[in-house]
Amino acid sequence: MVRICIVGTGYVGLVTGACFAEVGHHVVCVDNDLKKVELLKAGGIPIYEPGLEELVKKNVDAGRLHFTNDIAEGVTKSEVIFIAVPTPPRADGSVDMSFVERVAREISGAMTEYKIVVDKSTVPVKTGEKVAETIRRYNKHKVEVDVVSNPEFLREGCAVQDLMQPDRVIIGASGERPVAKMKEIYAPFHAPVIVTDINSAELIKHGCNSFLALKISYANAIAAICEASGANIEDVAHGMGLDKRIGRAFLNAGLGYGGSCFPKDLSAFIHIAEQLGYDFRMLKEVQRINADQIQRFLKKIHDAVWIVKDKTIAVLGLAFKPNTDDMRLAPSLDIIRPLQKEGARIRAYDPKAMEKAKEFLSDVEYCDSAYAAASGADALVLCTEWDEFRKLDLEKLRSVMAQPIVIDGRNVFDSKRMAELGFVYKSVGR
Repeated sequence: MVRICIVGTGYVGLVTGACFAEVGHHVVCVDNDLKKVELLKAGGIPIYEPGLEELVKKNVDAGRLHFTNDIAEGVTKSEVIFIAVPTPPRADGSVDMSFVERVAREISGAMTEYKIVVDKSTVPVKTGEKVAETIRRYNKHKVEVDVVSNPEFLREGCAVQDLMQPDRVIIGASGERPVAKMKEIYAPFHAPVIVTDINSAELIKHGCNSFLALKISYANAIAAICEASGANIEDVAHGMGLDKRIGRAFLNAGLGYGGSCFPKDLSAFIHIAEQLGYDFRMLKEVQRINADQIQRFLKKIHDAVWIVKDKTIAVLGLAFKPNTDDMRLAPSLDIIRPLQKEGARIRAYDPKAMEKAKEFLSDVEYCDSAYAAASGADALVLCTEWDEFRKLDLEKLRSVMAQPIVIDGRNVFDSKRMAELGFVYKSVGR
């Protein structure tokens, strides 16, 4: 059992804390948002993530997981302190590191003995050096510290599974002393452990996310060629994916990537490269393709509906991906807002994200089911591929719509079946 403090209770911090507690470690999660801390203490969860609420409650009840807004308490009670605070983007694509710097200073002020401080947040390369320098500068007791990079690879919607069954664990350290303790933390997860220097560990996360964004944009570029040539992107992607050198994952054509990670990390990596003297033009093109995909999809809507003013458009799926309520940079926002500007009436349904969506969208009628959203609609637009939508009664869906027009941004429905049912059906790359 290792005594652990995690600073930050967002997606990464809360999931990491709950999973560490689940395998027997003693975890104190710290957050400066007192309302969030009180919510967590009372058994509430500020985010939707499958399996997380049950995991938190189980380990709070077992006495292995605690919450506080006092960072000194967390530091004092712990051997290893994880920094899992936001690293939001700036307008120029760089990363705002002020939260990390502030936490490093607060940790330093509370340290009275040797600690291991771990960067869990996604940070630019060389951040570990800055964190170590900050802690040493502000530590009035002049105790020793080791700073470690331990990037997270959690996917929203399956974050608990990703942490409990990781592909690998990356430990970036400048010496051997903290490695044994880090391996002890991760031993119950039975995953390969890769030990690198700190800078390499920090680059691994940006390298992974940028490559996955590249695969998505590549699939969407191929989808555009499929549409122009009469080919089918799903057949092409399947044939490509069977090549072991390529793999099928992240070759799904659609509205492109969104959320808080890929857009931010891609911009950050481009900026990091520029700071180091390299023009990462390939990643700039990935960004352009992703932005173009939204415009291509809006054109599909206009081609199908013609005039959207005074039309009722049903939107199914608002979160940036299924199994989450996260609305940050969700593609649905870039679809709905232009349609509203043209005078369309929007009726929307999402299984989990509607409350969060209200913070981002106004003048939207939120409905309690997909059928309610589609009732009387002149067209239906699908933005998020929830499993619930794959199971819809399509005959019932058609019967409630004013016009049987469906524009599918995630290729959820079968083209042949939709045609047989009399839908005007548009998808991506098919």
